[in-house]
Amino acid sequence: MYLEAKETARLYKLLTEKLGNDTTEAMFKYIDNKTERSVESTIKTLATKDDVSEVRKDFASLRKEMGDNFVNFHKQIGENTANIYKEIAEKQENNVKWMFVFWIGQFGATMAILLMLLKK
Repeated sequence: MYLEAKETARLYKLLTEKLGNDTTEAMFKYIDNKTERSVESTIKTLATKDDVSEVRKDFASLRKEMGDNFVNFHKQIGENTANIYKEIAEKQENNVKWMFVFWIGQFGATMAILLMLLKK
């Protein structure tokens, strides 16, 4: 820090000799203002501990929400799968019933044809 002040004083002295007091003052004020604005804009873009804490809280709530959604989704899939198995079982039951009706009809038709052939 000491070296910077010493260098600044030396630069100020050299510029005052070459440019004059008013011009040197204006130039130093311009550089100070420009540096201050640059630092302020950099500070505005930096994240603070509060910003990081807020982002962590947001991620935690998002993680919890996604976990809850996943549990609900998993539960829905289980319910839908159970419904599908139930429907398949009902359809199979219906198919078996109609298969017996078909077999009995076929047996009756076959017996009728055999009886007709045997009577002749």
